[in-house]
Parts: sequence; structure tokens; C-alpha cells
Amino acid sequence: MGSMQRTARAFWLRSPGVGEIRSVPLPDPAPGTVVVRTRYTAVSRGTEALVFRGGVPENQREAMRAPFQEGDLPGPVKYGYLNVGTVEHGPDDLLGRDVFTLYPHQTRFVVPAGAVVPLPDAVPAARAVLAGTVETAVNALWDARPLVGDRIAVVGAGMVGCCVARLLAGVPGVRVRLVDVEPERAAVAERLGVAFEHPEDAEGDCDLVFHASATEEGLARALALLGDEGEVIELSWYGDRAVRIPLGESFHSRRLAIRASQVGAVSPARRHRRSLADRLALALRLLADPAFDTLITGQSPFERLPEVMPRLADGRIPALCHRIAYVEDDD
Repeated sequence: MGSMQRTARAFWLRSPGVGEIRSVPLPDPAPGTVVVRTRYTAVSRGTEALVFRGGVPENQREAMRAPFQEGDLPGPVKYGYLNVGTVEHGPDDLLGRDVFTLYPHQTRFVVPAGAVVPLPDAVPAARAVLAGTVETAVNALWDARPLVGDRIAVVGAGMVGCCVARLLAGVPGVRVRLVDVEPERAAVAERLGVAFEHPEDAEGDCDLVFHASATEEGLARALALLGDEGEVIELSWYGDRAVRIPLGESFHSRRLAIRASQVGAVSPARRHRRSLADRLALALRLLADPAFDTLITGQSPFERLPEVMPRLADGRIPALCHRIAYVEDDD
């Protein structure tokens, strides 16, 4: 590696609400490792915004560690996990390949070769940053096990909800409704091939409802949309916020259920037959679908990330997926 490549630049959360770009040393690549030059990263509006605000409960900080996190929550910490780059040094079968890695926002990095997943030929690098979110949606469908002809609502048209809705649209005979309070999400739903409904007008009697709005109002509406003995698959993570759940009235008489789905482990429905690597590879294959491009709603250069992240975290940039672009001379 040349002298210009022995350091990289990385985005660090210095303290809740304050980010900065730091110069970081790169280790010499050892046998079995790869050097990756980042092309794109993306900001996870849910978890990353929560981390940026300092909203991870103390008793969950270890569980919420990202695979290549440095530092500790609430900060200083280097956090993130949606990274697409090009292998600059490594085994012949990976050299020059574009790969997805669960790595934070950094211009160049060294990781074990097994930590990167080559992109399928049909998946462009600019779309592949969605792999982690599609993986979350895959796990949710494995948890829910939708059946042919099911009536299903997805409450919350953010990144995760939209990915879930698109995957459900491929199940034969399923009636899918994407439910959100923002009327502009109707255009997104149309491009994803599913119907859109406002919560007040949403059609009920659902067999399944996926909840991804991260609001207690959304969770209450998700329960209200269920038919008897229906189930809510809870995809929202609320961090340190207390959430009220309406378990009175007809919750018990109608035998409703709420079940958590979380991407940190493979769903029990597939855990004995699919590894984490299998699940991520599947998510990347599914991204050959160009409909997912509709979820990329903005892009900023890496050097602007310290000013962009606060605006993403507080909603001033109302993005679904905000992509971060890197150029070679960032180093």
C-alpha cells in the first residue's frame, strides 16, 4: 500500500448529536484480509438516527454493537453498517470486485475476506447499499410466514416497511396495503407495486400486519387492522422510549398477537438451514429488482456527513434511504 493509502477518513459520533470526520490509521493487510475502497454508504434512518441522538438504552448498548464498531455507545463511537466498495487488495477471486460489507462510514478499510459479499452482476453498487434493509425484510417474512392469499398491511412506509411491502408483493394472491400518515408516500407505494392507504382509511380484517412506524399510534393502528386471531410483526425499535400498547378492549377476546422480529439473528423458522451469510446473499440477489431504486431519496458527499447526519436524525431531511457518495481523493 502506498503512503497515501496508510490512512483513511472515518465518520465518528463524538457525542450524542455531534459528528466529525477523523483521520484513522489502516493496518497492513494480512493474509486472508482485503482492502476495500468505499464507493457508497447509506444512513439507516431508524437505528443510526437513534444512535446519533444518544437514544440507545444503557442495557442494550452491547447488544446494539455494529460488526466493525469502534468505541462505545453513546460515544465517541464509529457506527454504521451499510457499505459498498471495491476490493483493492486481496485474493484473486475478490480483487477488483464490488462488495457489500457491514462496515461504518469510512473511505477505506481492512477486514477479513469472509466479511465481504460480492455483488451479483445484476445489482448496481449504488442500489446495493440497501442490502442490510432488505435483509431485515427477509427476516421479517421468515418470521411471519405469509400464506398465499393473505390480507396484509404494512404500517409505516419507511425504509424497512417499503422493503417488506415490495417482497410481499411477490407472494401469489396476497393483498398488500402500505399504510402511512404521509400522503406523498402514495407515489412510493405505486412504484413498489402495492396499494397505499392512510391509517384512518386502511382496510382491516388482516391476517398479518407488519408494524414499522416506530410510533405507539402506529402500533395501535396495526392492532386495530387485524382480523380475529391475527398477528402483528413488530419491526420498530423504540430505543429508550416507553411505548403504550392497547391490550384492553377486544385484544384478548379476539386472540390477537404481537411478535418481535429483529435482524440480529436468523429467524427461528430458518435458523437451522440458513446462516447469516446466506440471508445477506439472498438480500443482495433480491436487489436485482430495480423497483428498490425508489427508496434512494437523496445523496450527499462523504465530507458533508457531519452536517447531514443531524438533519437526517431530526427529520429536516425527510429521506427514506440517504446515500453517501465517496470519491477516490477523500483519503
